[in-house]
Amino acid sequence: MSNILIIGEHSEGSLNAAVAKCVACASSISGAEIHVMVLGDDVAAIAAQAAALEGVSKVLTVEAAHNAAPLAAVLAPQIAELAADYDYVFGPSTTFGKDLVPRVAALLDVNQLSDIMDVVDARTFKRPIYAGNAITTVSVKPDYKVVATVRAASYKAVGDQTPAPVEAFACTAETPDHSRFVSVQTGSSDRPDLQTAPKVVSGGRALGSEENFKIIFDLADKLGAGVGASRAAVDAGYVPNELQVGQTGKIIAPELYIAIGISGAIQHLTGIKDAGTIVAINKDEDAPIFEVADIGLVGDLFKVIPELEAALG
Repeated sequence: MSNILIIGEHSEGSLNAAVAKCVACASSISGAEIHVMVLGDDVAAIAAQAAALEGVSKVLTVEAAHNAAPLAAVLAPQIAELAADYDYVFGPSTTFGKDLVPRVAALLDVNQLSDIMDVVDARTFKRPIYAGNAITTVSVKPDYKVVATVRAASYKAVGDQTPAPVEAFACTAETPDHSRFVSVQTGSSDRPDLQTAPKVVSGGRALGSEENFKIIFDLADKLGAGVGASRAAVDAGYVPNELQVGQTGKIIAPELYIAIGISGAIQHLTGIKDAGTIVAINKDEDAPIFEVADIGLVGDLFKVIPELEAALG
């Protein structure tokens, strides 16, 4: 039987929703036993969330004061120590996962496999390349440990189960002193999180200014949706980069994605290719976004959006 260790990413007392999607990926490997590792300084509640994920057979916790801040340089040696007894180590392909998992792979002296989007068999996986324009099939040698990030947008979260047992792991890995936590700065919002929202409204450079981008926020509030943006809008300073959708931003898979004033560069399309329904609003009828949109509307966004808001009531 293969053993799979999943890194339980968490923040502000909650397990990251992408972990449940990592479990879904791991569950597609036949006969595998799935464990989740949770590191922090007080992780009982988070471990309980992980234990309730369908398919998880055990949760391992490492509680220590130096794990209070999620520093990849500090966590990686501890994960590598525990991973010695596992055939697979999976982490979500989030901003944090992309920082942490390569360090784990390096400590284990193996190559990392990035962005698993499909499991062909126990040693063969599919992943996107060339900004999602092509899918490559990668095989890992039988005697190699598989250390990989999972493309969360390609999987649906698993359901709930009767909680699995939770065990404390006594970690002996040395804590590096070359990195230290100083502070974290994040934006706060009552809107749904961009990466987990079922509906997302995004704006592009055509909005013209930070002030004009307010109509995107207003429409999103009407729809109860998350807010995203193209790289061009972020680079222009309309919104912070945490809202960027695309190859160099966030990869998302909402049920509904509304792209307003976004031309549809291939890097942006990479971030939304798994969306259920794509709606595009753009005054340029030749914009590439219309090639992938399920519903397209050619028009001036500054006229169309107020009319749409009025129709929504």
